[in-house]
Amino acid sequence: MTRSISTDIADYPEGLVLPVDKPWRWTSADLVRKIKFAAKRHFGKKNLKVGHAGTLDPLATGILLVCVGPATRRAEELQASVKEYVAGVSFGAVTASYDLEKEVETGLPLGGVSEAALRAVLPSFLGEQEQVAPLFSAKSVDGVRAYEMARRLWRQGVRADAEGIIRASRINIYELELLSWSDSMPLSEIVPPFDAQDRKIKVADVSGISLPTAMLRVSCSKGTYIRALARDLGEALGSGAFLSSLRRTRNGGFGIDEALSLDEALSLFGGGR
Repeated sequence: MTRSISTDIADYPEGLVLPVDKPWRWTSADLVRKIKFAAKRHFGKKNLKVGHAGTLDPLATGILLVCVGPATRRAEELQASVKEYVAGVSFGAVTASYDLEKEVETGLPLGGVSEAALRAVLPSFLGEQEQVAPLFSAKSVDGVRAYEMARRLWRQGVRADAEGIIRASRINIYELELLSWSDSMPLSEIVPPFDAQDRKIKVADVSGISLPTAMLRVSCSKGTYIRALARDLGEALGSGAFLSSLRRTRNGGFGIDEALSLDEALSLFGGGR
């Protein structure tokens, strides 16, 4: 990727696909909005189309493919590509969102949780399978986003589960590798420092919490929820689990070493000024 690009969008008849490393606690829409503003000014086009291929949750980082101009027509094709993640899965606790957007509820049994036990169940999660997405997700339920339903139930004090509300989807997990294991990982070592007073996505307070934690490499199909995989792994070990960290390392043929920081992406369009 060059350090600057032409100011004439016609010089890019197929548009631009930018692999951007999405910052932590940014939504995918936040990132696209920022780049769209810069690209519209750079090209002098008020109606310039800018979108993304494959949403990342706010507490995930890594490759988000931002499509500019005619490349937005390729979004569906790019979304269908194999994706790869490095995921932190913590056992013996659960959260309503299956990640750290909701408070951590500890105290679940740990008798069946060990590195050996996890290695033993990982092969059973390979291949095509049915997966129920998290209730706090963008899945559509009777025309309503699941997270909207979840938030409404939450306000009413109802702790509903996705089972029975969200229909299972067919997914495929191609590779699932245990990279590392800790019998007691302080979650404060996983969660980056942040100002809890700012207005970005909230993060659960993990101070003083240490849990058995696995780092996994996951290669999977479109539509796979790594948060749901974490939930299912916890259940398979007779406990509970949630996603304590997530980084997308491959998408649409791009590897994480090719990803641009947000500042680098904006610099392509004159720094967004």
